[in-house]
Amino acid sequence: MATADAVLVLTGAFDPTADLVIEELNRRGTPVFRADTAWFPSRLALVASLDEAAGWGGTLATDRRSLDLSAVRSVYYRRPTAPEFPEAMSAEARSVASAEARRGFGGLLSALPCRWLPPPGRAADAEYKPFQLRVAAESGLRVPRTLITNSPEAARRFTESVGTSVVYKPFTPIRGTLDGRSVAVYASVLTADDTGDPSISTTAHLFQEWVPKAHEVRLTAVDGQLFAAEIHANSVEAKVDWRSDYDSLTYRVCEPPAAVATAIRRMLDRLALPYGAFDFVVSPSGDWTFLEVNPNGQYGFIEQATGLPITAAICDYLEGAGPA
Repeated sequence: MATADAVLVLTGAFDPTADLVIEELNRRGTPVFRADTAWFPSRLALVASLDEAAGWGGTLATDRRSLDLSAVRSVYYRRPTAPEFPEAMSAEARSVASAEARRGFGGLLSALPCRWLPPPGRAADAEYKPFQLRVAAESGLRVPRTLITNSPEAARRFTESVGTSVVYKPFTPIRGTLDGRSVAVYASVLTADDTGDPSISTTAHLFQEWVPKAHEVRLTAVDGQLFAAEIHANSVEAKVDWRSDYDSLTYRVCEPPAAVATAIRRMLDRLALPYGAFDFVVSPSGDWTFLEVNPNGQYGFIEQATGLPITAAICDYLEGAGPA
């Protein structure tokens, strides 16, 4: 069955966030073609040709459905996984095939004249925390004092100069298994003695001043619309990093201060992103401090807890015509 004028959803086999968007698009009667880049090349066939006047056209097909590439209205780029190749291929052949798939298959998709949420290249740039912190400050958001270093002595001096505890957080999510148990590295509060640890020298580390908090805020921005929810932590662990104890959290819809809202939109314009999941600390005096933005962050738990219409806003964007 051919699918035209569709939203192409690129994501893995299990993605509850993508499921929310697909269900809403289905309810609206908008055609959807869901695929994972892991299906290429064994379960996903690509045939595309370039016409000087019409541009790229062709099909992307599984054994059951095909997508008219010339009529893709938008791409929802969630969390696709890497292309998979036969185990019989040598490591060298897989390496070449992977590079060719990235530049050929991925390059063809990026050449389609439609809107993406988010654009993969821009999202990849925005995921660098040093870059987003700089852009946040330049856009008018309050940011915590921050140090990036592999020097234990520099980390200790930074902690002493801050005068309070500091927070260590990894640059990227770190999850895995240890002794058969699922484990994750969350933000942690450190003292000057902790930041003198010799293991800091093994790689880059991010340290920030501890900002006193009344609560935190997850603010999801979609095409200029801002959906903000207070996150109140009710356990010791969650007060440092709320991701460590979801069961202890309560939520409340809120409105960002006008200056913060303006700075958020300015930051997204500078990053050229239509979507961002922002995290803020709100102090007891009401000041908002930017922590980070995830250009493809999860939002379903916020929508479920608060009723904020984030899925609808995403679908409105995906149903729009032409590049953003």
